[in-house]
Amino acid sequence: MSRLQVVSGKGGTGKTTVAAALALALATEGKRALLVEVEGRQGIAQLFETEVLPYEERKIAVAPGGGEVYALAIDPELALLDYLQMFYKLGGAGRALKKLGAIDFATTIAPGLRDVLLTGKACEAVRRKEKNGRFTYDHVVMDAPPTGRITRFLNVNDEVAGLAKIGPIHNQAQAVMRVLKSPETAVHLVTLLEEMPVQETADGIAELRAAKLPVGRIIVNMVRPALLDATDLALVETAPRTAIAKSLSAAGLGGARRGGRAERLVEPLLQQAEEYAERHTLETEQRSALAEQGLPLHELPLLAEGMDLAGLYELAAQLRKQGMS
Repeated sequence: MSRLQVVSGKGGTGKTTVAAALALALATEGKRALLVEVEGRQGIAQLFETEVLPYEERKIAVAPGGGEVYALAIDPELALLDYLQMFYKLGGAGRALKKLGAIDFATTIAPGLRDVLLTGKACEAVRRKEKNGRFTYDHVVMDAPPTGRITRFLNVNDEVAGLAKIGPIHNQAQAVMRVLKSPETAVHLVTLLEEMPVQETADGIAELRAAKLPVGRIIVNMVRPALLDATDLALVETAPRTAIAKSLSAAGLGGARRGGRAERLVEPLLQQAEEYAERHTLETEQRSALAEQGLPLHELPLLAEGMDLAGLYELAAQLRKQGMS
């Protein structure tokens, strides 16, 4: 697995949940993973049921096998202060600029600079090593912007081209791009088995490929369980209603008399079965569309009890079983 795992997806597909589960899946057998948030929504803190994350790397979970998951919520303003100190030794002056509002102004009017800072912080964590020469983190997982913005966000070299053609900002962007376009990085797309998310996933993959950014895998989230097989679905269309009523009666669901409870259950049950058959057909079509992308495809179940910390570990176990560890 690549060392920088970028997770994107259409809003509402659960990309933050998948990113968190992936970090847990990767932090196995004593490994360390850093989960990075770049949108300022504090979604990671909510998922791990912890307090609001500061702008520092903090351990938030222990994975099966003794691994550790750290988290970092990147603040663009504070990242710019780090940048000013690193390249220009302007620690005190940078803080003064922040008080004057200049830092917020700079990151607002120059979105390309903001993306350099956000991606640069993640790439620095990927490259960072301990004194013994070992990487600080075995994997860095980024909860990235949605699919519609992911290519522009990652393609920071183009974004800063109009800002600086030489100098530290340009050099920083080039260093970031060397990581983002290398085998060290994989960009995963999260989707649902619905037409709009699948189409946006296909569009996102095309844009990433055109920008020569490394596309990783497709992760289908919130997959509902299969309740009927092909034989059962065929019966929905062909089974006589009287036969269904008799079967219900034999199963103890109402008497056999005409107009009894068994007969009254037939129409609601058939309606539900028809709705399921329609959804099954649509989901089959969307799976086929995703398969045409030629990427590894993974599926995560819809959790009946809703998403909590236990559910997050369950999804991580599913990802490990499917080879994402």
